[in-house]
Amino acid sequence: MILDLLRHGETELGGGLRGSLDDALTEKGWAQMRQAVAEGGPWDVLVSSPLQRCALFADELGARLGLPVQREADVRELHFGDWEGRSAAQIMDSEAEALGLFWNDPYAFTPPAGEPVLAFAERVQGAVGRLAYQHAGKRVLLVTHGGVMRLLLAQARGLPREQLLQVEVGHGALLRVTVGADGSLREGD
Repeated sequence: MILDLLRHGETELGGGLRGSLDDALTEKGWAQMRQAVAEGGPWDVLVSSPLQRCALFADELGARLGLPVQREADVRELHFGDWEGRSAAQIMDSEAEALGLFWNDPYAFTPPAGEPVLAFAERVQGAVGRLAYQHAGKRVLLVTHGGVMRLLLAQARGLPREQLLQVEVGHGALLRVTVGADGSLREGD
């Protein structure tokens, strides 16, 4: 399965750890996503996170392409717990040591009341496995979040887990991974 990964665009409430917050896109965010897919495709299947910053664009694209949109709850962003809605600078002010532990190895430190990255990884990898089974041999566009894309790209690149947060994924980024029959990931075609 060819899996094109599209990160949502800029959101109304701006940067920081958005996680499970259901922010809307700004006009710039819509433009970022429209521009990203302008040269992309063709796709056989559209799949989206249920959060509106992904789903509303997926619905617009699906209507334009004449494709239904499959919602997949397990490709929503990592839940950052007590850190949701806060910027790194705000967290540094009160929890610098904890933030440093998270940045150094997100698998080894979970934000207070947050989702462990290992559980997040299992959730996302399970969703990709189901998609690969359902859509073997097809080209799938997955409209999702930065954390999901970082996780899949880090896996495709064979990076150690400590380097997860070093993977760069900007708003409106469109990147491709290929999912092998054995579930392995590789970047590109």
